[in-house]
Amino acid sequence: MHGSYADIHCHLLPGIDDGASDLATTLAMAQMAVEDGIHTMVVTPHQLGNFSRNSGEDIRRETILLQRVLAERRIPLEILPGGDVRIEDGMVEKIISGEVLSLGDHRRHVLLELPHELFFPLDAILKSLEREGMTGILSHPERNQGIMRNPGLLEPLVERGCLMQITAGSLMGTFGSRSQELAEWMLEHGLVHFVATDAHGVKARRPLMTRAYDRIAELVGETVAGDLCTINPELVACGKPVEGGVRSKPRRSWSGFFSAKKVG
Repeated sequence: MHGSYADIHCHLLPGIDDGASDLATTLAMAQMAVEDGIHTMVVTPHQLGNFSRNSGEDIRRETILLQRVLAERRIPLEILPGGDVRIEDGMVEKIISGEVLSLGDHRRHVLLELPHELFFPLDAILKSLEREGMTGILSHPERNQGIMRNPGLLEPLVERGCLMQITAGSLMGTFGSRSQELAEWMLEHGLVHFVATDAHGVKARRPLMTRAYDRIAELVGETVAGDLCTINPELVACGKPVEGGVRSKPRRSWSGFFSAKKVG
C-alpha cells in the first residue's frame, strides 16, 4: 500500500559485497528506506559466482547483529536474511544444506540471478526447486541483455511457475530507456510479481519505493501497485506462497510497445 512497503532485494549488509561499504552507509540506507515507507527488508548479499565466500551462516549472523544495531539506533526497520543467488550447478543442494539462503531463510522462495549479459534456460533449476517445495524469483529480468533482445522468453517462464521481480529504479530510467520500456511492458502484460529496490547505497541505487509505486499505479492501477510493492513482498518475508502466473492478457507485442514508446 502507498507509504508502506516491503523490499525483498537489497544489498544492505556492510562490507559483504558490492552494496553498503560500511556500517555508516548501511545505517543511512536503513534510515532512508524507513523515511520512504519501507518497514521490512530482506537483505540479499550476492551468493555463489564471484561471491562464493558469502556463506549462509555469515549472512544469518550479520543480519542478527545489524538488527540489534537498528534497534539501538531506534530505526524501525525489520531485516531478514536472504541471498541474491547466482544460478550455477549445485545451487539447490547448497540451499538445502543452508550454505545458500532462500528469502527470509524460509526455504520457500529463492532469488535467482542470471549473468547480466546472457539468458539461459531455467526449466531444470525451476523443476529442482519445485521438487524441494521452493519457487524461483528471477531478479531484474528487465536488465538482462538476453531477455532485452527477446522478451518473448518471459511469458513461458511465468507460465512455468517462475515469479518475476523488477527493480524500482528501472521504472525511473536508472538503467536506461530500454530497461525502463521493458519493465513497463512487463507490467502492462501482467508479468511482474514484485518490485524491489536492489539498493546498493545512498547516492545511487537507493532504497526507495514510492516513485516506483506511483508509476505502477499510473500504468496499471493502485491495486497492482499495492500487490507488487507491499502484499506479495510481505508474503515472501513471512514464508507464505505468492500467486504466480500471468496477471492479465497481453495488449500489445513487445515490438508494438517499443514503437509506441518511441513515437512522440
